[in-house]
Amino acid sequence: MLSLSNISASYGGSRILRGVNLTVPKNSLVCLMGRNGVGKTTTLKTIVGLVGTDEGTVELDGQKLNGLKPDARSRAGLGYVPQGRDIFPHLTVWENLKISLVVHGSKDETQLERVLELFPILKEFLQRKGGVLSGGQQQQLAIARALLTNPKILILDEPTEGIQPNIIDLIGETLVKIKNEGKISILLVEQYLDFCLSVGDSFFIMDRGAVVAEGPISHLNDEVVRAHLTV
Repeated sequence: MLSLSNISASYGGSRILRGVNLTVPKNSLVCLMGRNGVGKTTTLKTIVGLVGTDEGTVELDGQKLNGLKPDARSRAGLGYVPQGRDIFPHLTVWENLKISLVVHGSKDETQLERVLELFPILKEFLQRKGGVLSGGQQQQLAIARALLTNPKILILDEPTEGIQPNIIDLIGETLVKIKNEGKISILLVEQYLDFCLSVGDSFFIMDRGAVVAEGPISHLNDEVVRAHLTV
């Protein structure tokens, strides 16, 4: 469904990504892992069009996305939740959600009902400002808002960062539920190993801007972790 082929990218003349190849098949949850500063977030940004590529192609369902602006990539089927979530703190939960529908020209209220079923805590806080929510509630709002764009691929950057364990478990269960519905595949950058093991179907590990290991999540054993993930 989503494929990156030989992606290279630079910041200020310094090469950050070096020939990255990555695939997210249909009906799958893929974990992109690695130590800090190895290029994981940059990889996500090349997918959604926030960082340009020097070489390589990004394709979604056979459509080449290179050259398309971020809004066009979103309309093509990419839903993106960045690190830090980027909700509108001075708008209510309802307004945050409604903006997503309006921007994408959707009048389908069943989509809104669906995300409120997935994240029932949001239904209780519809009139509460986004900025006063806890970190876990903000993350649920950010994911719900991305789902309202009706994506083919949901892309998440560090969804467990700064979130209490019970909410991490809830988010994990919800992501698996979304994937199992068979309409959306998920690519997430994550450093929390146990979370990846509990939700992932497959993994890619990066080091120094390149993919150095990949496979089904069952192959993410102690040897691989020691070689590529431990500090």
